[in-house]
Amino acid sequence: MINPSVTLAHVRANAPLVHNITNYVAMQTMANVLLAIGASPAMAHAREEAAELASLASALTINIGTPSIDWLGAMGEAAHAANRAGTPWVLDPVAVGATAFRRQAARRLANLRPTVIRGNASEIIALNAVIDDQNPTAGGGKGVDATDSIEHAEAAAQQLARSTGAIIAVTGPRDLVCDGEQIAMIDNGHPLMPRVTALGCALTGVIGAFLGAGAEPFEGTVSALAYYGLAGQQAAQQAQGPGSFAVQFLDALAAMDEATVDREARISHRSCKH
Repeated sequence: MINPSVTLAHVRANAPLVHNITNYVAMQTMANVLLAIGASPAMAHAREEAAELASLASALTINIGTPSIDWLGAMGEAAHAANRAGTPWVLDPVAVGATAFRRQAARRLANLRPTVIRGNASEIIALNAVIDDQNPTAGGGKGVDATDSIEHAEAAAQQLARSTGAIIAVTGPRDLVCDGEQIAMIDNGHPLMPRVTALGCALTGVIGAFLGAGAEPFEGTVSALAYYGLAGQQAAQQAQGPGSFAVQFLDALAAMDEATVDREARISHRSCKH
């Protein structure tokens, strides 16, 4: 049985340092979210220090939302450093199906053994196609938005987990986590969440924090998603729209009672179909 409160308590007690190489749009939101959950964020993308910081951090996250050649170099060096240090790291292949540049970048990073890959359904389908040398535009997607369902992405998530060795987190109206052998479905969340920019990117940082606090990768990822979605539900009860929701969401993350997470997390679990 997965108990999200255990890892949340570890995050709050230990304030893991999460090194985030993320996009310009997400930096402030992601940093505020990590502070709200009790983690310590670092936003640094200079190639001159990326590897050194990754080796010092409790976890690393890499997001290709606003890629450049220099940033990709820093991402690769940081991932190598994390692997050498035994540090968990999370890949967020934002809009991977949109351009050849993103597909090449995501393929290179996915081959560097991320602990977790988190994306929406269209991103996971597209990344699996890239890794498997299929049609590189196999996934749908409209920019950074998904046009495929979680159910449509399930087979791709299983295959991607087996080919990369990573835990695959597919996020959307329902969340799916797969390690190639087992699947967890998480039914927490609220429709206002995708109406605030960068909350998906910030979720990648929360997964990193849970792993950096010592959680086993599958359980830590499931726990992070349930906690995050539940905070969205609580925030929506007080919000008048997307603007007030963003403020209420940070407060809900910080105020969440650990017993409430275990009681209200909606997690189901089953074996993969072979």
